[in-house]
Amino acid sequence: MKVFCGLGRLLTLLFWLVVLVNLVLPFVYPLHLLVNLAGALLLAVHLLELLFFRASFRHSPAPGRDCLRVLLFGIFHLQTLPTAAEAPHA
Repeated sequence: MKVFCGLGRLLTLLFWLVVLVNLVLPFVYPLHLLVNLAGALLLAVHLLELLFFRASFRHSPAPGRDCLRVLLFGIFHLQTLPTAAEAPHA
């Protein structure tokens, strides 16, 4: 499972790199629109993940950093967050 998450993070990071390159140097006509659409859809899905799993960030020592990582990696970072049972209680 750890290899799957690592590969997913790498591929997600490469996708965001393609989206950024497309914004700076647009690809050929139909491709640049599709890359922009896919990037917007992935960003929307990651924002929904932030809304649905915001309770998971309460148990994290750095919730702001985890929010940014969820925006970047999505579910691949959510799987690494501690659950309420694993989190140390104060």
